Amino acid sequence: MTRPAGARGTARPATTEPQPKEVTRQGLLPSSQYDVTIVGAGVVGSAIARALAHHPNLRIALLEAQDDVGQGSSKANTAILHTGFDATPGTLEARLVRQGAHLLAEYATAIGIPVEPVGALLVAWNEDQLAALPRLVEKAERNEYFATRLLNRTELYAREPHLGPCALGALHVPGESIICPWTTNLAYATQAVLSGVDLHLNTQVRTVGRDHGHHVLDTARGPLRTRWLVNAAGLHADTLDRALGHDDFTVTPRRGQLLVFDKFARDLVHHILLPVPTALGKGVLVAPTVYGNVLLGPTAEDLDDKRATLSTAEGLRALRDQGRRILPELLDEEVTAVYAGLRAATEHEDYRITAHPEQAYVTVGGIRSTGLTASLAIAAYVTDLLADSGLDLGPAADLDPVRMPNLGEAFPRPYQRPELIAADPEYGTVVCHCERVTRGEIRDALTATIPPAGLDGLRRRTRARAGRCQGFHCGAAVRKLFEEVPR
Repeated sequence: MTRPAGARGTARPATTEPQPKEVTRQGLLPSSQYDVTIVGAGVVGSAIARALAHHPNLRIALLEAQDDVGQGSSKANTAILHTGFDATPGTLEARLVRQGAHLLAEYATAIGIPVEPVGALLVAWNEDQLAALPRLVEKAERNEYFATRLLNRTELYAREPHLGPCALGALHVPGESIICPWTTNLAYATQAVLSGVDLHLNTQVRTVGRDHGHHVLDTARGPLRTRWLVNAAGLHADTLDRALGHDDFTVTPRRGQLLVFDKFARDLVHHILLPVPTALGKGVLVAPTVYGNVLLGPTAEDLDDKRATLSTAEGLRALRDQGRRILPELLDEEVTAVYAGLRAATEHEDYRITAHPEQAYVTVGGIRSTGLTASLAIAAYVTDLLADSGLDLGPAADLDPVRMPNLGEAFPRPYQRPELIAADPEYGTVVCHCERVTRGEIRDALTATIPPAGLDGLRRRTRARAGRCQGFHCGAAVRKLFEEVPR
């Protein structure tokens, strides 16, 4: 279903009114042939589509197996904009995270994505961890991050008075920030579509073949022909890579379960509280969110099933046990939600981004939890790989800017803006009282360039039904508004 560009309150151009390309969810794919097709509309695939949209001579398609953008790993993470201070020095990941952090911070300011630079504290709970902190300072400096500072116990508790009683010290990383991952993914995809990219949802790629110099993708919605192929399929990137004759990596889904605490817990924590990292990842953290909640998690469970996004009693119990040590009073607060996401872990320590010029193919695999931060830098890197491999990008043009609806508590929401309400009373009619979501915001999301396919997608665009009652009070009203929009 295609929505008009520039609908009120949506991500719309600030200057001229471009003609958006297609956003489809059903029926046979158009018979047209593409120059470049990106498989996977998560945050990385959408960023690549946006980057290629700078070249208007290219006909580009963005495919997604599910019914909305950002439906895989991109929707269920810890929502941190990393500095890259603790990446493995010298890796591609370290370089792209470092570059991407600056790019995304600038983009977020321009587009209206909420970001809060709250900083992080790596808390040492024993002597071994305390001894490891100076090595992390050295690692950060090798990654060209020089702002870390060691804190003694007194300084630590002055910053975080509600911390558990056994901490010995910490490493302060002031540049770590919290961000809205949902808006980021949607912004990339929206800007891509408004700039000429076709977005095809519910379009799982089943097989891929070659015919007269073109890739022929057999999808759930019929065949698609493309000259160049970019594999940003996330958890399934290894499957597509093998279908093209490569065996470079294997994705092992790593489940991360998280607890979301009510907004009343927000005053208990002022920074992102990180453990000293291990080989399995950054470990269990406590972090505020831009929505005003507090996160506890994630777990790190290597699984075989790439669909295993259910939470478990054992996993949540382990999180509560660790949370009780980190921030004891947090466990007295209400849990409003639990969720689990799968990270695309591989047997390698680095991203697996490889060009295969002879096949007109680029694989973008092994993008772990840092993919959100690195997304814009990954997109630029992949664009360069395509050009170096023989794709004629043609002339470049600036994209028309968009402005995304604000979901962050640190910035004015529509219900707090009298001038907006005076111009349109729908922004003063609250539907979801837990999250203060108005009829105007819901209307805008439903008539946007990429509208939600269901109520979960609407929640990620507005926060409706995401509060302490989880839709108990507003669910019927929200569903009614959803169903009133023709499809």
